[in-house]
Amino acid sequence: MGYNKVLRDWALLLALVAMWGSSFMFNKLGVATVPPATVVAGRLMIGALILLVVVHARGLKLPKPGRAWLPYVALALVGNAIPFYLITWGQKVVSSALAGILMAVMPLATLVLAHFLVHGEHMTRHRVAGFSLGFFGIVLLMGPAALAGVGGSALHIVSQLAVLSGALCYAANSVMARLLVKSDVLVASAATLAVAGAVMLPLSFALDRPWTLAPSFSSAAAVIWLGIGPTAIATLCYFKLIGSAGPTFMSLVNYLSPVVAVFLGVTLMGEHPGVEAYAGLALILAGIAVSRLRRRAAAAP
Repeated sequence: MGYNKVLRDWALLLALVAMWGSSFMFNKLGVATVPPATVVAGRLMIGALILLVVVHARGLKLPKPGRAWLPYVALALVGNAIPFYLITWGQKVVSSALAGILMAVMPLATLVLAHFLVHGEHMTRHRVAGFSLGFFGIVLLMGPAALAGVGGSALHIVSQLAVLSGALCYAANSVMARLLVKSDVLVASAATLAVAGAVMLPLSFALDRPWTLAPSFSSAAAVIWLGIGPTAIATLCYFKLIGSAGPTFMSLVNYLSPVVAVFLGVTLMGEHPGVEAYAGLALILAGIAVSRLRRRAAAAP
């Protein structure tokens, strides 16, 4: 039973890696001809519609209006509406490489928050060492040129801070989901996306007047896929993994996502990673192994 749970947790983690690791590329395609608020509203509404249909098909019901919705409102704002918008807006200026480095702050922030708020998620030497290795692996993978982009004009600095703030929102949401979600995972996912979509849709109307836009095919397709994969399906995987393995384990997705970025760069963009890229991957995998040492040792007896 325990072995099957471990396999399921890793399968969920790898699914999230594939979907979230590619989302930076799709965000970039989306904002090419669609403003950030509309990209975010579109993906949230598509994701919410898909999950609401699934909830209805399974005979489940959303909570009645009242206090039961307060956790979903909090999760929708901190885990979806705010970080989605901040990161998408920031990626109009910030490169995918630099965005990946800034997002690597999330597992470090999650480690600290979980230590204080989640039972059994204490910081250990192995976890600190593992997360440090993983972070340096991401820096090495992205290359010194990406780090050179830190700073610059006021717009660049604000854009970088926007992506960084989105990463911190994700870290807080990882812990909040573990503490607040007590209902069915599917119901929680649908309710959270519905609230987030309801927040972003009027904001999109006010800021972008989306009915006046003329998006390219690639931008429209990117928004649709962002709603189906990295939003609807990934939200289900996210809540299930948080409840099963905890926020610290889930945060490992931020170390594996660069692997997806490298794969897409080689196969779709014709890029040729150098030795430092593969060395970065080795550091990331080593960091994951080190961060898991304590749990393996505890499980051995």
